[in-house]
Amino acid sequence: MSRNLHESNALGPSQFGRVIVLYGGDSAEREVSLVSGAAVLASLQRSGIDARGYDLAAGGLSGLEALAPDRVFIAMHGRGGEDGTLQGALELLGIPYTGSGVLASALGMDKQRTKQVWQAMGLPTPESITLSSEANWEAVVERLGLPMIVKPVHEGSTLGITIVDDLEALKSAYQEAARYDAAVMAERFIRGEEYTVSLLGDDELPAIRVEVPSGFYDYEAKYHSNETLYHLPCGLDEPTERVLAALCRQAFDAIGGHGWGRVDVMRDAQGQFWLLEVNTVPGMTDHSLVPQSAAHAGLGFDALVLRILATSLER
Repeated sequence: MSRNLHESNALGPSQFGRVIVLYGGDSAEREVSLVSGAAVLASLQRSGIDARGYDLAAGGLSGLEALAPDRVFIAMHGRGGEDGTLQGALELLGIPYTGSGVLASALGMDKQRTKQVWQAMGLPTPESITLSSEANWEAVVERLGLPMIVKPVHEGSTLGITIVDDLEALKSAYQEAARYDAAVMAERFIRGEEYTVSLLGDDELPAIRVEVPSGFYDYEAKYHSNETLYHLPCGLDEPTERVLAALCRQAFDAIGGHGWGRVDVMRDAQGQFWLLEVNTVPGMTDHSLVPQSAAHAGLGFDALVLRILATSLER
């Protein structure tokens, strides 16, 4: 563990002033955001921070301004909180905030453009194409093979995602994804082990291998199931885990990520890692991966929250 992981411990509560934890909103991930925000708020208050919570859906930006925040801890997932729009508003209001800025947030929320950036930089990510209602479904199968993944481009928490095993299921998978987003993509399916690496400042936290009995790490498996297994240590040998950490750092830096985040990866049968997506405002619930990884590295939840809050001092 590097010194950076604990550097925020030297900062007193007064250093941060009044902190508003932003959660809720009106995205499809509202439920998860409310839980994340409540956990973060309770943690900050335990640490003696002058913190209060605010659901942006309740009073908008004018309500936030009325609270006179010195800085904001963003715990809003999905569109309207994680996609650069909130970050841009806070920039205009002159309110410091946690995590990535406008560009990185917008890119990270757009899975297709994130992959295009990675591909341009020579980073490994499964081939994908954008779908429409007029798509030639046979041509899609011919290009990507089966099974494949169909997902909304601008959605998180695996909402609207389907594993497609046959041609007949492809159109209905598109329609399911289109319920969440006008932009839908299909991606080559990588059969293998799923890993996630959390990034905190200049540190890469220990990788987690996610194992789901059903074989699909969907919304239920992420937030509600007690059967999902999180392997820490992840089972990789040390040199291979270093390779994975370096790849995830490259992926995060490629979109301009800042402060903290999480990168999801698949490893195929040949041992090749494939980048799936980046999360610029990861979950902070009791099932969430960043707190688990931080704890394994010796950083408790309250210390983790303070370290994330300290990223607001860097802008």
